[in-house]
Amino acid sequence: MSTLSVKHLLGIKNLQKEDIELIFNTADNFKEVINRPIRKVPSLRDITVANLFFENSTRTKLSFELAEKRLSADTLNFSAASSSVNKGETLVDTVNNILAMKVDMLVMRHPDAGAATFLSNHIDVPIVNAGDGAHEHPTQALLDAYSIREKLGSVEGKKVVIVGDILHSRVALSNIFCLQKLGAEVKVCGLSTLMPKYIESLGVGYEPSLMKALEWCDVANMLRIQLERQDTKFFPSKKEYSMMYGLNKERLDSISKQITVMHPGPINRGVEITSDVADSKQSIILQQVENGVAIRMAVLYLLANSIKK
Repeated sequence: MSTLSVKHLLGIKNLQKEDIELIFNTADNFKEVINRPIRKVPSLRDITVANLFFENSTRTKLSFELAEKRLSADTLNFSAASSSVNKGETLVDTVNNILAMKVDMLVMRHPDAGAATFLSNHIDVPIVNAGDGAHEHPTQALLDAYSIREKLGSVEGKKVVIVGDILHSRVALSNIFCLQKLGAEVKVCGLSTLMPKYIESLGVGYEPSLMKALEWCDVANMLRIQLERQDTKFFPSKKEYSMMYGLNKERLDSISKQITVMHPGPINRGVEITSDVADSKQSIILQQVENGVAIRMAVLYLLANSIKK
């Protein structure tokens, strides 16, 4: 199998296990590329990719741009803030105007859940969902699972706890789907007010105690509080949240084994994780960032195989 079973990467839910393994194996090759003196390959020469970001982004946007440049693609960057969307133009009209300029692929982040899926029903070119509201963020989940595989040898059989604001997190949902497809056992941990009511229907355990969750897991993925998606307060204060669910060195050192610590970024240092943990040897946060470029190169390369020139 050298092509994905899907035309678009809209979410992990749509992927088969074989798709994920193919992305990982392809990323292995691209990781070797980005660590050599000449970090470029001509794989997407003559392919034009438009990055459509209707929501703020730093890591994801830069990671996709760098992945595209490493593959020798031509890139077009779109900012909603300075676009005709503000004049009332529809999403489909905006994208069709961009495609009329002979664009071959789209990478899109949008504040509304389902935006990428909706768009995929109206256009023919491959779409990579770079995050849609509180729904999915597939490339983040792929790079997280890939980083676990790199650190621990495999994902299968590993115990992973996702800590924090599960209710508003697209990272959490995509991670749950991805880790389960690869054979990991997943639990979530955090305030009950930040847990979706349907969480246990996904086959995920809920552990309200951070210390019990840390003792159980091999990997702790610490999520930030998604204040920008909250229309009401779900806890009294950041300080009180940190006292209950913040990961600090004292807590990390008090458990009976060494665990791996992850974070999708951006980090709120001193809230969900302290600097001495984020910068410790148990943290693979910067490796996640590096792996993000290789994973996104792999996704773009594999989806480009479906483009008929």
